[in-house]
Amino acid sequence: MPETSSTSSTSSTVPTGYPERPLRIATVQTGAVAGDIPANAAEAAALIREAAGAGARLVLFAEKFLSGYEPELIRTDPVRYAVGPDDPRLAPIAEACRETGTVAIVGAAVRDGADLRISALVLGRDGGFVTRYDKQHLFRSERDHFRPGSAGCTLELDGWRLGLGVCYDSGFPEHARAAALDGCHAYLVGALFSVGHGHHESRTWFPARALDNTLYTVLANHIGRTGGRHTCGGSAVWGPDGRLIAEAGEDRRELVVVDLDPVFLRGTRERETLLADLALAGSRPPAPRARFTVA
Repeated sequence: MPETSSTSSTSSTVPTGYPERPLRIATVQTGAVAGDIPANAAEAAALIREAAGAGARLVLFAEKFLSGYEPELIRTDPVRYAVGPDDPRLAPIAEACRETGTVAIVGAAVRDGADLRISALVLGRDGGFVTRYDKQHLFRSERDHFRPGSAGCTLELDGWRLGLGVCYDSGFPEHARAAALDGCHAYLVGALFSVGHGHHESRTWFPARALDNTLYTVLANHIGRTGGRHTCGGSAVWGPDGRLIAEAGEDRRELVVVDLDPVFLRGTRERETLLADLALAGSRPPAPRARFTVA
């Protein structure tokens, strides 16, 4: 992961504080053209402009959107199908961010020396590269081609602290919990979920991560077929109470634009005291545990 300025939380005290005003975000879904990074970057730029026209300050894209999911294709020619630092093919996205003053989080396969990563690239409101987050929990079919990331990532935007994840990360409660313990108010995940069991997973994991940690959860998914998978769309936002706020359809190009509300966030955390109670429990010595064998 590239060097960036950062802070980390190591105590059992959950960071406090709330943003002063709402943050309008967009989670988007559209078909990715397999292996065509310029075409997908142009589509991303168009979506950023559409989202900005609706007042969004941040736009979230699906996992590996720039190439399509396509692990086998990426493996055959990483120089062509993955991106590197200062990749000129990112220029249309950077220009759209700069023109609209919008932050973009774009899924991509990334070359990291001799390794490949599955990453979320963050471009700032000035179009500049901010950082990347590398997926920490690789799905079994990804482990032959990619290497896992070693660190979480928290963004700060307009007083909001935003934790990043990629797809399978969201299935591990500890991943979103680490973001919450770092003071995050929302958890943003670009993913690939397929029809059937994948749809079931997304509709189980995201409300659970939201309520467990009393934070907003945001999903950007693919539509159509990519990497041999029939994806299920349904990009969506859940509130810190675990309830669905808005979602896209299963098979059409769509933007979901939502205001993250600090008043609702604070009220939910005052009613649902999970994080505060976790911090309280963390200040106590571990409770003894008895074990019995039943004949």
